Amino acid sequence: MTSKRVLSLVIAAGVAALLCASCAGPFIAAEPPVTRVDPVVDTLHGVEIADPYRWLEDQQSAETRAWIDVQNAYSRSILDTVSGRGAIEERLGELLKVDDISVPRVRGERYFFSKRLAGQDLHVLYMRQGMDGADEVLVDPHPMSDDGMVSVSYAGISQDGTVIAYTVREGGEDETSIRFFDVEKRCLLDDALPRARHWGMEFLPDLSGVYYVRYTEEGPRVLLHTMGTGSALGEEVFGFGLGPEKLIRIQLSEDGRYLVIVVSHGSSGSRTDVYLQDLAEGGPIVPVVTGVEARFSPAVEGGTLFLRTNLEAPNGRIFAVDPANPARAAWREVVAESDGVMRGVSLVGGRLFVRYLENVVSRVRVFERDGTYVRDIAFPSLGTVGGVSGSWASDEAFFTFQSFHIPRTIYRYDAGSGSMALWARSDTPVESDEIEASQVWVISKDGTRVPMFVVHRKGIDLDSSHPTLLSGYGGFTVSLTPRFSSFAVAWIERGGVYAVANLRGGGELGEEWHRGGMLANKQNTFDDCIAASEWLIAKGYTSPSKLAVMGGSNGGLLVGAVLTQRPDLYGAVICTYPLLDMVRYHLFLVARFWVPEYGSSEDKEQFEFIRAYSPYHNVTKGVDYPAVLFVTGDSDTRVAPLHARKMAALLQAKTGSATESPIMLLYDTKAGHAGGMPVGKQIETMADELLFLKMML
Repeated sequence: MTSKRVLSLVIAAGVAALLCASCAGPFIAAEPPVTRVDPVVDTLHGVEIADPYRWLEDQQSAETRAWIDVQNAYSRSILDTVSGRGAIEERLGELLKVDDISVPRVRGERYFFSKRLAGQDLHVLYMRQGMDGADEVLVDPHPMSDDGMVSVSYAGISQDGTVIAYTVREGGEDETSIRFFDVEKRCLLDDALPRARHWGMEFLPDLSGVYYVRYTEEGPRVLLHTMGTGSALGEEVFGFGLGPEKLIRIQLSEDGRYLVIVVSHGSSGSRTDVYLQDLAEGGPIVPVVTGVEARFSPAVEGGTLFLRTNLEAPNGRIFAVDPANPARAAWREVVAESDGVMRGVSLVGGRLFVRYLENVVSRVRVFERDGTYVRDIAFPSLGTVGGVSGSWASDEAFFTFQSFHIPRTIYRYDAGSGSMALWARSDTPVESDEIEASQVWVISKDGTRVPMFVVHRKGIDLDSSHPTLLSGYGGFTVSLTPRFSSFAVAWIERGGVYAVANLRGGGELGEEWHRGGMLANKQNTFDDCIAASEWLIAKGYTSPSKLAVMGGSNGGLLVGAVLTQRPDLYGAVICTYPLLDMVRYHLFLVARFWVPEYGSSEDKEQFEFIRAYSPYHNVTKGVDYPAVLFVTGDSDTRVAPLHARKMAALLQAKTGSATESPIMLLYDTKAGHAGGMPVGKQIETMADELLFLKMML
């Protein structure tokens, strides 16, 4: 069959679907578009693996582009029949179109931050001269594009506050270009770094150059760009020989003396190596930790290298290391392991601010540099504390606090006295007193207790009648803690129950919790989610027909797996920017980063457990699958959009309930994993998701 003939059939099927949809009710969809089947079969480790939609991996082919257009039209023909969009978008606008400001970074008397005013689509880069100075615009991205899909953010700020570097991101791509801006003259410098995956930037104190990390096809590299050399990439100083599965981040001490380099062996971070260079002495880059199966997060200030690690301490501890003598035998433990899970440390005001999770609730404890306990920081309720930001040489610090019903609030903190004052608060219109959040514990398949947050309006009856949305992630040590979400608030206000499950694979309960949901243990993540779903049903919050599950990225894999393993549990699924073909995932974009977390089908033993749960390989013809809304886009340069394309086609072809529970794909040519969407586009996408839930639950 010629490609033109195939293209004609695809478009014709889409048109027929739209004609049927126009006369259907809001809960009965047309038959989905027909997608061509290509009988591709691979043999891996003696096992035949069918891949009928391999052709959809070619993102730029004319046939794939036509297929995307038909799928979008099919989805719109269904979603646009659901009433109430105007009211939903209006409420989302009230929640999102408010002034939003970031935590400031202080350089001398200058405060640098980003802010989006209530009537703006994008964040603008600002500076304030002194604590009470006027907000001055440095970089405004609004004129950079007609559709608001170009955004900016700080990449680095010189220690004297005279020069900033900022990223320019197009759509939701991970790749950015970097530009340099003279703060005093209010003009761009000639220096610029071309589009690439960048990770971290540090100015030398004399502004002669910047260290930065650039990811190449060969692997990550640390480079030193000399200021005044235009778009020259600069000298490669570290990374030669490291492959594309490695990650690098860098840090320069405030005094500019020490450069710290951290090499992660894959995104799961189960092993990191640490290197140190004394720039003042002109010494070589020397290893501090290499070849140890543990995570290390270093920071050097005040002449001491502090190492936060899970080495022989799954919940974390901190060592102090003399940069002149970094041998393991000379390390001193300054903060011991405790029952709380150590999630971060900030060096501010000559002290250590250590963030913990205790039963998935944030705590911050302050220690002297020698480990002497000083105090805890108190917070208004169960919630999440952002990292403490500040300088080693100053007592001035900032941090954020938020919860499910409390919008993000920024506090200014005095590291010496412990006094705290409000710096910025969102005026998001939400009736916090009307929302109730509780934490419960669910028993998973193997008897493991799994924590979950349940949020809803106060005083609801447990009569199984409430539409309920369950969210989860369960991977890469990511912790889902109580955070404010305009989407969740809009859902709860409309009578919904919102639940967040802390599944194995995440970092909520330490490294053992993470390892309990990775590699051969990945099925535990899905079992935990299924147990959380069953608990919500058993306790009378909801019923299967009114229960939805939602997840993105690794969470997209999660919902794809529970969708195929327990389709009877759900009335709807929202699957965004997902991983779904786990047999081939490692072949695309940056997915080699994730092999330490998931494994690879190239390994026979790992192939067996991957194939057992891979959503794309576990769809059964004729099963009544719940309705699914896939969301992805061309600019996802992290998780290849081909996963959602192939899975949507497969489910449409095999589900036994295509008209009662439609399988839909919303595919944006500019959306991607890294965000960067203007507020108007965020509202549009959230409204589509809420209308989908309204329709199906």
